[in-house]
Amino acid sequence: MERPKDGDLSKWAAEGVFLLNASLTVRAAEPMSHAKIGWAQFTDAVIKKIAEEKEHVVFLLWGKFAQEKAAFIDETKHHVLKAAHPSPLSAHAGFLGCQHFSKTNKYLMEKGIEPVDWKL
Repeated sequence: MERPKDGDLSKWAAEGVFLLNASLTVRAAEPMSHAKIGWAQFTDAVIKKIAEEKEHVVFLLWGKFAQEKAAFIDETKHHVLKAAHPSPLSAHAGFLGCQHFSKTNKYLMEKGIEPVDWKL
């Protein structure tokens, strides 16, 4: 598969994929530098709203902070997949080979929902 020339993920957004980090900003070269400035309140509220108002959402929770958000998700209504964060520092600890994209599509098709075309 050819690697995309840019980081444009709008194709996924058009298919209903919503990407959300636990913290939405950071100081350059300082991981987690904005982790305690209120982003958790916002991202918790977004996840709660989606989990309450939608059905059959697949939540891909990558990394410790994302996995803490599982507390807001009714797993009888939604599908939750967890793995290590995909960063180069930790991808080898469980993200690589987790097959979350194919597992997402399998779940969606089981629910009669169009699968995501993950190719960019």
